Amino acid sequence: MARMPARSELTLRVVSSAVLAPLALGLAYVGDWPFFVFWAIAACAIFWEWRAILRDPGPTPKGLGECAIAVAGASAMTGRIGAAAIFLGLGMAAEAVVATTTRFRLWAAAGVLYAGSLLIACVLLRNDAQYGFAAIVLLFAVVWTTDILAYFVGRFVGGPKLWTRVSPKKTWSGAVGGLAGAIAASLALAHYAHLPNPLAVAALALVLSVASQAGDLFESAFKRRFGVKDAGHVIPGHGGIMDRLDGFLAAAVVAAVIGVVRGGLEGPARGLLVW
Repeated sequence: MARMPARSELTLRVVSSAVLAPLALGLAYVGDWPFFVFWAIAACAIFWEWRAILRDPGPTPKGLGECAIAVAGASAMTGRIGAAAIFLGLGMAAEAVVATTTRFRLWAAAGVLYAGSLLIACVLLRNDAQYGFAAIVLLFAVVWTTDILAYFVGRFVGGPKLWTRVSPKKTWSGAVGGLAGAIAASLALAHYAHLPNPLAVAALALVLSVASQAGDLFESAFKRRFGVKDAGHVIPGHGGIMDRLDGFLAAAVVAAVIGVVRGGLEGPARGLLVW
């Protein structure tokens, strides 16, 4: 198949983002079960793509991991974090059991944890009634500005490559541009949301931007490990769901961990934003 020209691919990326970004923001604002359903579908789609990348030749049953991810997310949604961990563990075990070789067992189990972490992290942060929406918006702002500025700065400035073997197009200039964009976006959000310590939020954005770029590189390394270019073809110009959410997934998990450590399970978004 002939490769799409760069300009056409960029146009598709812009159009797709123009559709998906307002939808994601709108559901983040609504919260509750519509928000959960959106991210449950995304997480299950990521695991579906993950397993497809593995290309296990055996007749593995479909739906075990996806069901476990959805039930674990629903448990987290209702405040049953222990049950969420149990269901996620059961899903990992089930996928490992039905895989055909040790190699596939380990990767299949890891895929359940990978995709399930996205759903649980988003649910935990958004469940915070006071700061949940702001926490999700911060994640969007950091990840989107990181992606956009890394792409354009890297393209126009160029320079040394970030990790040629894994992602030959990414540059150090793009990575730095993405970091700068994330910090600027976080300061704007801190001002708009009247957060008490904007400098701490900017430092947080730096950490989340690094996590986002690391998540992108991890997914690229995973695909190269199995000889795959795109995780799927669901989103025009972006590839699969995993291709679109690799950086967001990593940033969301880091944000949730920071939030839970500082604010507990009762207020992870407050723990993330209020310093």
